[in-house]
Amino acid sequence: MRTRLDRIRHAILFEIIGLVAIMGVLSQLGFELGHVGVMGVLFSVVATGWNYVYNLGFDKYMLKKMGSVTKTTFIRIVHSLGFEGGLLFLTIPFMAWFLDLSLWDAFVLDIGMVVFYLFYAYGYNLAYDKIFPVPMTTQ
Repeated sequence: MRTRLDRIRHAILFEIIGLVAIMGVLSQLGFELGHVGVMGVLFSVVATGWNYVYNLGFDKYMLKKMGSVTKTTFIRIVHSLGFEGGLLFLTIPFMAWFLDLSLWDAFVLDIGMVVFYLFYAYGYNLAYDKIFPVPMTTQ
């Protein structure tokens, strides 16, 4: 399994890269960059904590049930869906309030972000595992 420092690096890089991408897209859709930035930072803090806890739990479960943390394409898809699903119910009410949107508009915007992050999470984790391979020994 990965070390604590590796998991922290993973989570921080994931959030920084994702935040920059989302801020650019939302500002192009007409949202005020300042509002989007504040919301993005708040969501990133929550998502970073969730990222650490979720990935640690996911890896422990895999190690216990499968004897390995090596992820197939199917497992990566399940991993991404679970991560994004865990965040979705928290973000819609806050997004509606903070951006002065209806719950429906916040839902649609959040679903767009979820779709982005599903693909982003899959690609990011695949690239991260290639750049920073999982150590052969379990920790």
